[in-house]
Amino acid sequence: MHGAQRAVITEVGAMVRKYTVGGRDVFVPFDENEVSPVFNAAVLVPWPNRLADGAYRDEFGNLLQLPLNEPARQNALHGLACWQRWTTVEWAATAVTLELALPAQRGWPYQLITRVRYSLSDEGLEVQLTTRNLGTGRAPYGVGFHPWLSTGGAALDDCTVRLDAATHVTVDERLLPTGYEPVAGDLDLRQTRSLAGLDLDDAWTDATFDSDGLSWCLLGCPDGRTPAVWMDRSMDTWQVCSADHIEGHHRFGLAAEPMSCVANAFNTGDRLVWLAPGESHSVRWGATLL
Repeated sequence: MHGAQRAVITEVGAMVRKYTVGGRDVFVPFDENEVSPVFNAAVLVPWPNRLADGAYRDEFGNLLQLPLNEPARQNALHGLACWQRWTTVEWAATAVTLELALPAQRGWPYQLITRVRYSLSDEGLEVQLTTRNLGTGRAPYGVGFHPWLSTGGAALDDCTVRLDAATHVTVDERLLPTGYEPVAGDLDLRQTRSLAGLDLDDAWTDATFDSDGLSWCLLGCPDGRTPAVWMDRSMDTWQVCSADHIEGHHRFGLAAEPMSCVANAFNTGDRLVWLAPGESHSVRWGATLL
């Protein structure tokens, strides 16, 4: 807790189960006895978003196969850490740090250790994450996060969105990237626009940053409050989803996902990080209620 702010972090998935300011939800919460419905505020490592056919090649060209957890589209979705129990390594009234030693396993012959720190301050919630390669080979790597911004009980159609990004990622029917295009029309969210009738499950790159070095996704709500997610220059990719096609959760909030790479990066190499033995990779993002 910090002032009027309260955050609850789970051990499973290191998810933000609840983040409120003055009792008003910033993120869509889930119950302590409930399985996170839609990857709510989960840490997505060692890849965010989708991996086509769950297949990729290592640095030597060997084909590796991971389980498919999005069978309808034949994709491996959101990495390997979401349903692992993380270990709490530091705890204070306004901050908590969790760690996951992700072991080598079938389809993933690497050993990574990830540490994530959540902290509250007058500026809101801040998240810092570092992953280090403990193994002997180079590991492909990407990271993302999956917060759902809360409408405060309003219909999503009555809200607005703004996103600081200049390039839209085109996709196929499996939501895998096919290319890039300058933002235009309904997909140009650089100026605040209504979410009425806007169906989004899209990625943007070339994030733009303000004078503080932050890129923002803002959800303007009828109650006059604006839940917001920011990322610094450690990442430059956004995924935004309006949940139009999620059964049981139709338009229940707006996912504002900071990511280090787009979907299928293990196969395209786009923005992919190769972590050498002993090497680390760090990112930083956060949220607030404006």
